[in-house]
Amino acid sequence: MRLSRAFLPTLKETPAEAQIVSHRLMLRAGLIRQTSAGIYAWLPLGLRALRKVSEIVRQEQDRAGAQEILMPTIQPAELWKESGRYDDYGKEMLRITDRHDREMLYGPTNEEMVTDIFKSYAKSYRDLPRNLYHIQWKFRDEIRPRFGVMRGREFLMKDAYSFDMDYEGAVRSYRAMMLAYMRTFQRMGLRAVPMRADTGPIGGNLSHEFIILAPTGESTVFYDAGFESMDWSQMEFDSSDPADLNKFYDLVTGLYAATDEMHDTAAWEKVPENSRREGRGIEVGHIFYFGTKYSKAMGLTVAGPDGTPVVPEMGSYGIGVSRLLGAIIEAGHDENGIIWPDAVAPFACGILNLKPGDAAADALCEQLYAALPGEAVYDDRPERAGAKFADADLIGYPWQAIIGPRGAAKGVVELKRRATGERLELPLDEALAKIRETLA
Repeated sequence: MRLSRAFLPTLKETPAEAQIVSHRLMLRAGLIRQTSAGIYAWLPLGLRALRKVSEIVRQEQDRAGAQEILMPTIQPAELWKESGRYDDYGKEMLRITDRHDREMLYGPTNEEMVTDIFKSYAKSYRDLPRNLYHIQWKFRDEIRPRFGVMRGREFLMKDAYSFDMDYEGAVRSYRAMMLAYMRTFQRMGLRAVPMRADTGPIGGNLSHEFIILAPTGESTVFYDAGFESMDWSQMEFDSSDPADLNKFYDLVTGLYAATDEMHDTAAWEKVPENSRREGRGIEVGHIFYFGTKYSKAMGLTVAGPDGTPVVPEMGSYGIGVSRLLGAIIEAGHDENGIIWPDAVAPFACGILNLKPGDAAADALCEQLYAALPGEAVYDDRPERAGAKFADADLIGYPWQAIIGPRGAAKGVVELKRRATGERLELPLDEALAKIRETLA
C-alpha cells in the first residue's frame, strides 16, 4: 500500500470522547471511526488487524477440532422464548419487530440458535461429540457504551458450542477449548491468565474468564509467575487425548490466579513469595460448561447406544475478537503510539522515503516494497521526515525501513525495530531477511 493513495486518516489531536489509551490510539491511527454511540466503522488499517486476529482464532479453533459455521445476526424471538431467556435477558437485548409483526432480535449470543440447528440433524450418539463455532457480529445495548471497542454495543465475537454425550465428554471439550485459548493468546504476543469466574446470565456451574495482562487494565489481578514462562503455543498437548488434556488442565489450575473480587489471601500465602505477581488485566474471553440447560429446554435428544434418549451436555466458549484489538493496544503502546505484536500488526513494515524524487532513494524503496507484497506500507508522500517518523510510530509498524539519499547511494537501509527502538544499517538483502524472520 502506497500512502499517497491510501485511505489512512491519522489524527494529530486526540478526540475528546476517547477516555482510554486504546480508544485514543485507534482513532488517531485511523483504525476505526465512531458512527454512533458504541458502534464503529472499521477502516482499512483496523480491518487488516481485525482479520489477522480472527485468523489466529480460527486456526486454533480448527486445530482443537471445532468446525466453523456462520449463523445470522438476526434471530427469531421464539427460540429465546423456548429456552426461557427472552424475558430474562434484560434491556441489553435489541428487540425488533419485522413488517409481518414477527418478533425478532439482534443476537447477543447464540446458544439457542446453535441448539436449534444441531437438534435438526443430530439423532444418534454417533453424532457426538461435536463443536461448532462462528466468528460473527453481536449486539448488546450497553447503557453506557464507552472505552471504544473495549465496551461497544456492536462487536465481533468468536463463539463456539460443544455437544457431548455425558459430563466426562463435556469436561474434555471444555479443557480442549481452554488449551486452544491459551495457544491463541500466546500466538498474538499476549500473556493470558485463566481465572475461575461466575457464569452470569448464560448459566452453568463451570466457568473461566481469560485475562490479558496490561498496565492499563480494568481490574487488579493476582497470579503465579508460572503464567509468564509457559509457552502454550509450542507445548505438545493433544486436544483429542484425554490424558494430555488432564495434564494441561492440572498445570493451569495448579497455578494461582484471581481478580481482586475473588482474591483469596489464604491461598495467596501458599504461593512462593518470589512467584507472586500483581498487575492489571483485561477480560478478552470466557468459557462455560452448563450441562443440559439449553438442550433440555429446547428438546434436543439423541439415541444412546441402547436406544434410550440422551440429552446432550453443552458448553459455550467466547472470545471478543474486536475487543482483543483494544486489549492488544492497551498491552502494547508508548507515548508515541501503538506497538503491535508481529502476528497481528496490520503491516509488518513501514518504508519511509526521506526524499521522494531522489533517484537512488526511490529505486531502493521500490525494490523493498516489491519484495514485501501485502506486508509493507510505502510512505511516498511529499512530507517532511518528522511527519513520516511520527505517523510510523503512531501506526506502530513492527519494522521501519528508513531510506534517505546517502544510505540509498550505498544500497543501505536503516532498519528500526518499533518495540525496542533498536536501529541497524543493513544492505537490502539483510534488511529483508530480518523483516521476513518475523513473518514466519
